[in-house]
Amino acid sequence: LKLPRRVPDIAQWRYRAEKWDAVTTPVTIALVGKYTGLGDSYLSVTKALLHSSIACDRKLDLLWVEASDLEDETKAEDPEKYAAAWESVKKAQGILVPGGFGGRGTDGKMCAAKYARESKVPYLGICLGMQCMVIEFARNVLGLADAHSTEINPDTKNPAVIFMPEGSKTHMGGTMRLGSRRTIFQTPDCISTRLYGKVPYVDERHRHRYEVNPEMVPQLDEAGCKFVGKDDTQTRMEICEVEGHPFMVGCQYHPEYKSRPGRPSPLFMGLILAASGQLNDYVTDEAI
Repeated sequence: LKLPRRVPDIAQWRYRAEKWDAVTTPVTIALVGKYTGLGDSYLSVTKALLHSSIACDRKLDLLWVEASDLEDETKAEDPEKYAAAWESVKKAQGILVPGGFGGRGTDGKMCAAKYARESKVPYLGICLGMQCMVIEFARNVLGLADAHSTEINPDTKNPAVIFMPEGSKTHMGGTMRLGSRRTIFQTPDCISTRLYGKVPYVDERHRHRYEVNPEMVPQLDEAGCKFVGKDDTQTRMEICEVEGHPFMVGCQYHPEYKSRPGRPSPLFMGLILAASGQLNDYVTDEAI
């Protein structure tokens, strides 16, 4: 083809590789999931954590925690496994609860969210991880003991998470809310807005069927679970933050899908920054 030969510019790749080799200060993150037996299930999540860790000058120390191991049933059946799982969670500097489907491990994810909220440990919940964060808040702060997702308990009297209205409850194929959708920030002063650089909106990728029940939002908001990002109809809750917590953030979308080396996801950056004690300096007006 007689194309001109160009020397590839790998300066930035070389810089990141050398930086990764040189960084020694660890940041310990517990990933509480339900598919931890197969690490590739969370490959986009672990890569996003790596992108942000390098950007924050930290060496990622990732602790894999099977969500169901945090539950009372495991405590009764295998006390050693239960104790080991909680030991990992409690020694982590930050907790990440990623997405998933179905009921298995959901109670364990809520246990992790409760521990993070009460202990002021940085927490990032993605998709189901945000939903578990909201359900836990509804149960233990609002006092709605049977609050749940209708995906798991269709008969709950306090549905905190419901099926998205544009899909079908019976047909699995083609019913998900997929692709890039717009999230509009409701305030310029929340942590999430600052992490994104105080832009009025962001476009992030989605992959889910269930969402926070908009009818419960006023109760949650009044109690301190603030929905700081919503869709353009104001009925779909996209980002939530727990008031008074150093970093307890949930998002309905999947920020890991757009994370890149040298361009890490802002919410993953927030988790790593909070876990390593750097967040406050990063989100000041001067820094932004």
